[in-house]
Amino acid sequence: MDGASVPGHDGVHALAATYCEALHHARVDVLDDMCHDRFAMTGVVAEGEPLVWDKATFLSRVGGRDAFPGEPSFEILSVDVAGGDMARAHLWVDVPPRRFEDHLGFVRVDGTWKLMTKVFRTADGPALEG
Repeated sequence: MDGASVPGHDGVHALAATYCEALHHARVDVLDDMCHDRFAMTGVVAEGEPLVWDKATFLSRVGGRDAFPGEPSFEILSVDVAGGDMARAHLWVDVPPRRFEDHLGFVRVDGTWKLMTKVFRTADGPALEG
């Protein structure tokens, strides 16, 4: 179900936007707080084995670059909340010079949404400067 009437929908949508903004601005502190300690991400590649990173690797990669100039470019395509304790956000986000398609998996821990999983691929999109 995708709709703002579902409990938790607005919070997950806002968190997905915060995620995109944090990527753009290289805000490791925001991403560290957002991600569960057992966060894991998987990158789908054209050939070969998928890339698999843990939280420390993800934060290191984001922290190893400067913020991008200008405003963040992203779109949240859908948010699904199930049972009030798990959710998924489907989005694209520009991380110059590429556009990525992300599927973010959230769980509610002690009343707070935490990013638990990310599955991503390089998406079709504009060639970006940067």
